[in-house]
Amino acid sequence: MIGQLIANVAIGYVLGSIPVGLVVGYIWLHRDIRASGSGKTGTTNVLRTAGKSAAALVLIMDVAKGVAPAIIGRFVFHDDWVAACGAGAAIVGHNWPIFAGFRGGRGVATAYGGVLGLTPLIALIFPVIALLLVVPTRYVSLMSVVGTPIAAAIVVAAAIAGWEPAAFAFFAVFATILIEYQHVPNIRRLLAGTEPRFGQGGDRPATG
Repeated sequence: MIGQLIANVAIGYVLGSIPVGLVVGYIWLHRDIRASGSGKTGTTNVLRTAGKSAAALVLIMDVAKGVAPAIIGRFVFHDDWVAACGAGAAIVGHNWPIFAGFRGGRGVATAYGGVLGLTPLIALIFPVIALLLVVPTRYVSLMSVVGTPIAAAIVVAAAIAGWEPAAFAFFAVFATILIEYQHVPNIRRLLAGTEPRFGQGGDRPATG
């Protein structure tokens, strides 16, 4: 199992490190997308700076980066912990990509991909949570900061009830810690009332 675990963690990190947002930014804008908006390579910053089509492509690919190691762990290595750790490594790779100077995104889409690959039925609940938070407030960051622990709590509760493996609960908690850490600047701006709402902030210099 140790060899399989190491292999899938490596696979997850390498896949996560593929800087989709950075590549799409260069294709659409011919420049480093990290120089604008939040300074990140994720879907939200791509949407603000490059538009809907670019953002949709980045969203799909970033989700896929989390799905792949989860599926490999479950159906190739046949081990829940290997799957969970591989999916967790994909988030690490997305946030700190070796192929992009360790400057990536915040991991929300890739974390969702991990859940989708580990427990697809529970993953169906998450878009509903996201819409309930984003639509009335127009704060995407609020969806990430508040929605992620809510989603993680659902996975943990399912594991406690015996419906899902404990490894999936570990992944949910690990993903939440990474995402909350990456959103510290957003949390500060939310508290200060300076966080840009959905559709705003793409033309300002990167703020982190």
